[in-house]
Amino acid sequence: MGEAQTTRRGRPRKGATDARGAILRAATAEFLANGYDDTSLRAIARRAKVDPALVHHYFDDKSQLFMESFEAPLRPPQLVALALAGPREQVGATIVRGILEALSTPAAAARVRQLLRTALGHDFAGAALRQFLVREVLHRVASALEVPDAELRATLAATQIVGLIAVRYGIRVEPLASAPLDEVVRRIGPVVQWHLLGYGSVDTPEATGE
Repeated sequence: MGEAQTTRRGRPRKGATDARGAILRAATAEFLANGYDDTSLRAIARRAKVDPALVHHYFDDKSQLFMESFEAPLRPPQLVALALAGPREQVGATIVRGILEALSTPAAAARVRQLLRTALGHDFAGAALRQFLVREVLHRVASALEVPDAELRATLAATQIVGLIAVRYGIRVEPLASAPLDEVVRRIGPVVQWHLLGYGSVDTPEATGE
């Protein structure tokens, strides 16, 4: 049997090295245009101009593709590296600042608003957004810091950050929507720090000694 016949269906051919990237870009566009429920893997393949089998080669299912397509604006590997490179007592603030800076451009903010509308309208999409932050950012940070209950800590921190993103960029509640980035980091960073590491100054009378 020839080589062409023994190659598994959907395996990328020589010269198709950017197929995975094209599929991710197509998936992002489809999710933004149609939401989660109304996006099909076949539609993604059609937009990416690849065989549907190639989508299945790179991604197990639509849920995995949804979470990975969300990676682009936040760039988790860089965010994790940045958080772990800085002082341990500033991890929470570093993560919050990194996420807010990644979403600070008009294009990124508009893209996130579209994703959040999908998340707010569909239970699965909301869960996928939380799972994305837990798996790709916060659990990696908590595990690297070798703290107990890393999964719980990461989930609690993700809940805080998803809420911040939803209110600041999704439904745009004032004054948070227009608050200076440094001010938001100053207030939210210690909360995320507390969830991840169990310590950190929080503006309470007990913490400030007032």
